[in-house]
Amino acid sequence: MTVSLDRAYWLGLLVSVVLPVLVGLVTTRVTHAGTKAVLLLALSGLNGFLVELATPGPGWDAGTAAILALVSFAVGVLTHFGLWKPTGVSAKAQASLVTSRSQPRGV
Repeated sequence: MTVSLDRAYWLGLLVSVVLPVLVGLVTTRVTHAGTKAVLLLALSGLNGFLVELATPGPGWDAGTAAILALVSFAVGVLTHFGLWKPTGVSAKAQASLVTSRSQPRGV
């Protein structure tokens, strides 16, 4: 038995690793953790369905797309807590696009 993964699968896996940083870029520090989790889940679902769509083959399979979405979400959560958060990348991503100020300008 030989296992071979197409480029689309590898690209989807790479995107899954970067998704938590993307969520950090589009949310603020005060955003509820549940909101961030739902956003990560939605982006993971989109990633899974796009990977299945981009995979060369006879057709599109919703079951495979759902499994890919779950794997993408699991990889995103694991990399957030295992790689991005301990190294400080999550905090830097959240601080890079701050939309609210704690003090008014000129004070």
